[in-house]
Amino acid sequence: MRYYHLFRNLNNGWLYPAVKFGLNRADPLEFRTWNGIRIEVPRRLLQTFKEIFMDECYMKGLGYPLREAPTVIDIGANAGYFSLFALSRFRGSRVFAFEPVPANFRLLKRQRELNPKADMTCVPKAVAGQAGELELAFDSADAFSTSATVLGGASGQPDTIRVAAITLRDIFAEHHIDRCDLLKLDCEGAEYGILYGCSSEDLRRIRQIAMEVHRGPGPEENIDALDKFLRTNGFKTRWRPVGMLWAWREDGP
Repeated sequence: MRYYHLFRNLNNGWLYPAVKFGLNRADPLEFRTWNGIRIEVPRRLLQTFKEIFMDECYMKGLGYPLREAPTVIDIGANAGYFSLFALSRFRGSRVFAFEPVPANFRLLKRQRELNPKADMTCVPKAVAGQAGELELAFDSADAFSTSATVLGGASGQPDTIRVAAITLRDIFAEHHIDRCDLLKLDCEGAEYGILYGCSSEDLRRIRQIAMEVHRGPGPEENIDALDKFLRTNGFKTRWRPVGMLWAWREDGP
């Protein structure tokens, strides 16, 4: 199935087996989708790229197909691979990508520069339950972080950084979003504050959610509590023990 997705999503999918078997030593690599989206992948990020374009990890549990020209919000965009996946998969999509870690944002911005015609807005901010400043734990020695987290000392990360933070309500207001067709979250523990901090009105704007859930120290910071919260607020859900959770509005198509 991985290779089916590889060639379904990319018109130069042959590049991956060439790299795997040592026939191509380029770094970074450049993949291209069938509709012309360019994707720059440093070799150290090949696994992250594979999870999205070959495993399609965020797509496996969606409740229903997205409508044409969807609005997608990518929280914890990292190097932008899911944002680029959405732009390539969903015709006419517009994507808002949020990434607060400076090293990650540089890569995200690079993807935007490679695709000047794409409807992709990149914002160097965290998303949280409250606007203001947020302290993230991370490893400053890593040129790219997939594990910068609000969980602080419990995460085992050696360094901290303070970043600007906004709420989902801020995003809806600032970018004039009446309806979010897909909210993707991979934000290392911030998902609880983001969703628990939403009003019922804001939650009704969201049609589907695909997220990676990270257990936190609090009694409500686990996948069971988050699942219950979403069901209480009108979503149907499914989740996997590996920490992936999907939710969709019951009144969806």
